Amino acid sequence: MTMTLQKSIVLELYCRYNLSIGLGVSGLSKVLVVEDDQSIAQVVKDALTEAKYMVDMVHNGADARAYLGSVNYDLIVMDWQLPDTTGIALTTEFRAKGGATPVLFLTGRNSVPDRITGLDSGGDDYLTKPFDIRELLSRVRALLRRPTPVTYKALKVRELELDPVQHVVSLNGTEIKLYPKEFSLLELFMRHPQRVFSGDDLLNKVWPTDSDASIETVRTTILRLRQKIETDPDNPLVRTIRGVGYRLEP
Repeated sequence: MTMTLQKSIVLELYCRYNLSIGLGVSGLSKVLVVEDDQSIAQVVKDALTEAKYMVDMVHNGADARAYLGSVNYDLIVMDWQLPDTTGIALTTEFRAKGGATPVLFLTGRNSVPDRITGLDSGGDDYLTKPFDIRELLSRVRALLRRPTPVTYKALKVRELELDPVQHVVSLNGTEIKLYPKEFSLLELFMRHPQRVFSGDDLLNKVWPTDSDASIETVRTTILRLRQKIETDPDNPLVRTIRGVGYRLEP
């Protein structure tokens, strides 16, 4: 089967897919999609985003290494063959450095030896192309239900540190108390330093199921968060980009 036909099948399945079947809410689970075929990558990203996951997407090994070195992900969706390396090599390298994030391989290879190679390299699951997007999402949910590995990295920007597992934030070594939405908002900013988020972006990612939330809710929460984490008014952590949104300054 040609890749063009595979892409058309995946796209058709996605267009047929109806999120109203009741998938549940994933909260702020962060997924990295590593796929060189941009059409397939976009379909996967769109489906994950619709299911309320936070998604980054890259198309080669070099970018994947850069993202994995700077962002803590909850799941990696990894293509087998990339332009500059293989998903097998990337996963083996990631595991050797202590990376414990679950890896779901996507590949056109469906022989038993290939599956064994993928799993033995450090992969946690294996999905062959073409695939039904519903199965992909089901496998994602199953992997994310597994207990959080003991090894993980806390998020740190300047003197601010956020532990996503213990749900603790400290400033200069002193714990500060945040409300749940303040914590979620700060975690989003710290996972994406220097990325600009509009008010609508923040509303969709931090309040995905709250129909009563509004842009004013976002502004109020950011104001409260700033009062708790800012120590230098001339060099704020959370900066307002006038007419655009907000970003975290590392």
